[in-house]
Formats: sequence, C-alpha cells, structure tokens
Amino acid sequence: MNISVKWIDGMLMVGKSDSGHAVVMDGPPEIGGENLGVRPMEMLLLGMTGCTVIDVVSTLKKMREDVVDCQTQVSADRSEEYPKVFTNIHVHFVLRGKQLNPLKVDKAIKLSAEKYCSASIMIGKTAIITHDYEIIE
Repeated sequence: MNISVKWIDGMLMVGKSDSGHAVVMDGPPEIGGENLGVRPMEMLLLGMTGCTVIDVVSTLKKMREDVVDCQTQVSADRSEEYPKVFTNIHVHFVLRGKQLNPLKVDKAIKLSAEKYCSASIMIGKTAIITHDYEIIE
C-alpha cells in the first residue's frame, strides 16, 4: 500500500491513496489550521470504524442475515500526555434488518475485533476497544 500527502498551506493537506482517492485534512485554528478538513487522528478513527463495519456487514451477509443498514456511533478518549494515543474507544453499532439473530451479530462483531479488522487490532495495542449494538427491525 502506498499513499502520498501534500502539504498545501498552514496545516492544510491533501492525502491521496493508491486506489485513486483523495481526502482533505486540516488542523484547528489554534495550531495554524483553518478547519477545512478532517483531523489526522479523526481519519485514523474513521478508518478503524470503516474497517470493522465492512467486516461486520460482510460476515452477517455470509451468515445469511438480512442486514439492510449498519451505522456506528464511536466515542474515543486520548492520552493527556504525548504521544496522545487513543486510550479508550467505544463502538456502538445500530443494525437494521429483518429478524437479525443477536447471537450472529455478536459473533460478527467479535470476529472483526479479534481476527479480521487489522486497524482495530493495531489500535488495540494502545487502546481499550469496546463494542455494543442494538438491532432495529
């Protein structure tokens, strides 16, 4: 995997992935940014959450569960001291579908957290990551 990040001005940057996509990142005004893009640490958290959503949805589909929507709400705490790593992350899944089996949902989330989501497993080296979910018919 290869990426590039080009500094534009202040704290504004454009990152490009080798899949051909670009993302704007920026910092807050107090460090010289203009708040024109996602913060790099937010991007890290977004990536981790996107990784686990892909795992959970694809696993549920393989289990023949009729999942039609998956949303997450994530809260995270960071260390007060440098390096300001994530210390606690909680991922709340809101799944919609027809007669979703809670045991299969739980298993899909655990498989992502313990086996498939490289980002979660990597970030889990410094942070305690917890999960819960709700199912809506």
